[in-house]
This record gives sequence, C-alpha cells and structure tokens, in this order.
Amino acid sequence: MQAITNSEQQSVKTNKPMLTIEGVSKVYPTPNGPYTVLDGVDLTVNEGEFVCLIGHSGCGKSTLLNMVAGFNRPTTGEVKLQDRLITKPGRDRMMVFQNYSLLPWKTAFDNVYLAVKGAYPDKSKAEKVAIVQEHLAMVGLTEAAQKKPAQLSGGMKQRVAIARALAIRPQILILDEPFGALDAITKEELQDELLKIWQEHRLTVLMITHDIDEALYLSDRLVMMTNGPAANIGEILKIPFARPRVRARILEDPAYYELRNYALDFLYHRFAHSEDPEEATTPQKGNPTLKAATILGGLAAVALVGFGLMQSLTPKQTQTPAPTPQESPIGW
Repeated sequence: MQAITNSEQQSVKTNKPMLTIEGVSKVYPTPNGPYTVLDGVDLTVNEGEFVCLIGHSGCGKSTLLNMVAGFNRPTTGEVKLQDRLITKPGRDRMMVFQNYSLLPWKTAFDNVYLAVKGAYPDKSKAEKVAIVQEHLAMVGLTEAAQKKPAQLSGGMKQRVAIARALAIRPQILILDEPFGALDAITKEELQDELLKIWQEHRLTVLMITHDIDEALYLSDRLVMMTNGPAANIGEILKIPFARPRVRARILEDPAYYELRNYALDFLYHRFAHSEDPEEATTPQKGNPTLKAATILGGLAAVALVGFGLMQSLTPKQTQTPAPTPQESPIGW
C-alpha cells in the first residue's frame, strides 16, 4: 500500500485569518414563536484554506453561507472578511449555486462578461473580453463560449458559473453544493478542475456538500454540523492528505476509511436525522447494532404470531407436498 507522506505536501494555506464567524445565531419569527436555526457558531477560515461544511438538511448550512455572502445577516454575532464586517454582498465574495443561476437568454461568454463588466467598469472592452476568454479557457469552455445554457450540459453550465465567479478575482469562493446535481463522472472531473484552480490561484474556499467522499478529497478541514433547530458546529476534522491530491492514492490510504467511518458515525448515529426536533438535537446513544437486532427480533416475533393465528383460522386441506428446492449456489 502506497502511503501519503507529509514531505509531498504542497499547501497554499497560511495562518492568516481570511473569514471569521463569531458567536453567530440566526432566529426567525414564526406564528408559534422564535425559531432558532443557528445558535452560537464560531469558525475561522484561514487564507488559502479549503473548508467543507457537512450536515443533515435543515441544519443551517445554507443559512450560514448566505451570511458569509452577505445575502442575510445574523441575529447575533459577527461575520468578518479579514477585518471588515460583512453586511451586504460584495465582489470580494462570489457564490456558486447548485442550480447554476445563469441567464438563459445569454451565451456562456455573455454570462461571464456581465460579471466582469460590473466588477471592472474602468477597464477597456478589450481587457474585459480578454478576462472572459481567459476564464472560459481555464474551465475548458473555449469552444462552447457562444452557446446558451439550454445548449450546455449540466457540467458545462457549472463550469460557466465557476468561470464567472473566478473572473472577478474574489477573496473567498463560496460553493453551495455545486456538484450535487451532476453525474458521478462529471462530478469527479469538476472536483479535479476545482482543485487545480484552487491550487494555482491561492483561493480561499468555503463549500457545502452532502458527499463525505467529496469533502475528504477536496478539503483541508471538514466542519460537521449538528442537527437543527439551534444547530451549531459539532466537530471539525482535519484532513491529513498531502497536496496535490491523487484520488487513487487517497483511496488506498487507511486514514481515508477511518475518517470516512468517523464522519458517517457522527451523521448517522450520534446526530441521526429525525423529524422530531427533540430527537434531532440529542446525540443518539447506545449500540446501533444492538438496537437493530432488537427491532428485527421484535418484527420476527410479530410475524410468527400472525402466521400461527392465520393457520388456526384456515380450514385444513389436503396439500400436495411441494418439491424440494435446489440449494442456491450462493447459500441463500
């Protein structure tokens, strides 16, 4: 087995904080009283770091990203980019959504050009065109520049969205499940493309994903959220794999499966999803294997009782013995 060593590490991270989230809570008024989505979230993302957020639906991941993007504001606490308080959207932060958010009547080139035009009003048209062409080439879309979204595949649309975000040179790239709607092959291709761009341009990235494997492959740290309501950060896993990363080598590393199993245990045992708010906010205790065995044993007992009752109520009939089935080659 080929291990990944720290001597191969080529990291762009620094110890300088880029994003600081301090004591952030978000509360919405409802007819039944205040509803707390997030409660006391603290997180620091350093310059050049790639951080992934993971958690069950409804745990406030998108709410947190919207506050970083400036689309929403916290009820309490602060979100800062370097030393600047975030109160509204700005070109220093760009967000890529799962649904692409492209203007359907404009070409791939025009969708990117619109962002560049707004970000650089003082540049000449030739300079703006050059920036657009550079970033479409960066994501492999030079040949598709004049196609409209309806003429593009899902992966190509997401490449346009990434090119548009990068073209204005943001300080932090915010990704809200950008590959969630893509097939497995396209997803892996774009993951590799994103890592290449991240490595070359020293980006700081904050990304939501529901895919544990994706998070382990891409991120420096994996932030695991507890269930909502009143969700917060449960644990943060440091991902030890060297960069640049090679997917096949990571899959051979025993640490990969240890981290994966730990994250799965957090999500599906300690903070298993539940529609009951009281259960959702309480870590699950006890042996899950024992619980499963108890449930299956109870179901089997009920089935046996039901079968016996049916036999006692059914009139006896002369039955022809059924032929003995052949043994299954796989032991069933």
